[in-house]
Amino acid sequence: MIRTEISLFLKNVPGELGKLASLLSADGINIDAITIQDASSYVQTLFQARGKSLKRIASSASYNSMRKDSVEFALIRLLAEPLDKTIEILTQHDYLFDTVQVIALKLENRPGELANITTKFGEAGININYVYGSVSSPEEKCLFVFCPEDIRLASEIFNE
Repeated sequence: MIRTEISLFLKNVPGELGKLASLLSADGINIDAITIQDASSYVQTLFQARGKSLKRIASSASYNSMRKDSVEFALIRLLAEPLDKTIEILTQHDYLFDTVQVIALKLENRPGELANITTKFGEAGININYVYGSVSSPEEKCLFVFCPEDIRLASEIFNE
């Protein structure tokens, strides 16, 4: 199923995630999935990809400057409902964010399910940029979020 993921930066200080979560919950917004990472690793990945795609490495001065700044922030990716209301609240409160379409799948909680799904991506020639997921109990399904390079093709595979 195609969902819209929101990516935003938060200050990397105690209490910021609590403020965001409280702001969303106060308006009845549910966070279905979330992942958080230090933004410096995100910046490092960007520079490595840039170096590969341009066949050169970014200057160390440029990289170190951006990395120093990015340590102060965390990169948050989340799925929230209702989406329109979430975007409205983030905009009203001056959060910097972006959206991207992702594939969100509920998988059976048993060995081999993730292998089956990711094999389908591979057989279709679709690269997965990142994935995150969680399991709440052995009896329940797992929610996994995949960010494929080709959302259209990926959606065709999983709509079958």
